[in-house]
Amino acid sequence: MNIKTLLSSLLVAATAFSPALAQTYPVKPISLVVPYPAGGPSDFFARKMQAEATAKLGKTVVVENLGGAGGSIGLTKVANAPADGYTLSLGSPMELVLAPMAIQGVRYKSEDFKLVAQFATTNTILAVRNSLNVKTVDQLLALARKSADKPLSYGSVGPGSLYHLIGEKFSQLTKVDLLHVPYKGIAPLLNDLMGGQIDMAFLPMAGSIPQTVLDGKIQGLAVTAKTPHPLFKQFPAMASMKGLEAMDFDIWAGVQVHKNTPDAVVNTLNQAFYAAAETPENRKALEGSGNVVLASRTPAELARIYQGEIERYRAIAKSINLQAQ
Repeated sequence: MNIKTLLSSLLVAATAFSPALAQTYPVKPISLVVPYPAGGPSDFFARKMQAEATAKLGKTVVVENLGGAGGSIGLTKVANAPADGYTLSLGSPMELVLAPMAIQGVRYKSEDFKLVAQFATTNTILAVRNSLNVKTVDQLLALARKSADKPLSYGSVGPGSLYHLIGEKFSQLTKVDLLHVPYKGIAPLLNDLMGGQIDMAFLPMAGSIPQTVLDGKIQGLAVTAKTPHPLFKQFPAMASMKGLEAMDFDIWAGVQVHKNTPDAVVNTLNQAFYAAAETPENRKALEGSGNVVLASRTPAELARIYQGEIERYRAIAKSINLQAQ
């Protein structure tokens, strides 16, 4: 066999292999890593996607909660796993973009991941413990300035998380000192806010949090947006308030894989997770808990979106001079 014939045979074999990969994947269970403890919004998303994604893929999707260090522990596992599509993350800009800038021990980069699906977005809400006895942002600021010698505390899911950045931006714009209290996840943070151990927090309007606010277990003050949330119009838009125009933040949730995961596998996961998000039951559950369900996008479209989000959140971090700790 001459070299030309050999190369031709290899090309035919390689061409035949790519569809075969798409046809055989997956052949074993898939781990969907949630980088926070059970009970928070990320866990809510994962549990909603789990059953439908399992049905679409034909193999069990196992939700694995792995919280800590602003979500970076869970993402580190995905970054270090084989790039074969069997270890995924359910992440957001907090773990993907902000944690590498804010936590010295993080060894992965934002560019180490591919976005497989981006299926929902929402605003955050400024909420306070009931015993603080404030109903508006102005009342909160008046109280904070009155007790300047003892700063009010606010919780987040760790240094460099979006909720940390929003808190620091709020402090910067209002010139009010605040004490940052980090947690491993939303669930323990929310428990302490309801129990009065911390004074306030910026929380995602997703999962169980909207109902917690509506039930009066914590006091909602305003959403971080230019206009009120479409489902919760009783809460004013913070970015429409004088001096707080920069308080316009939202947060999205999606599924990611290692950047070197084969395109055929990424395409399979893309179709499966968007199909899961778009079932009537899941759409109703996501929208009913305060999310806007996003239209499905191709991996190529998601790559462009992801690069834009990297640049966006790096700019936010720079605006408050975020330093790695």
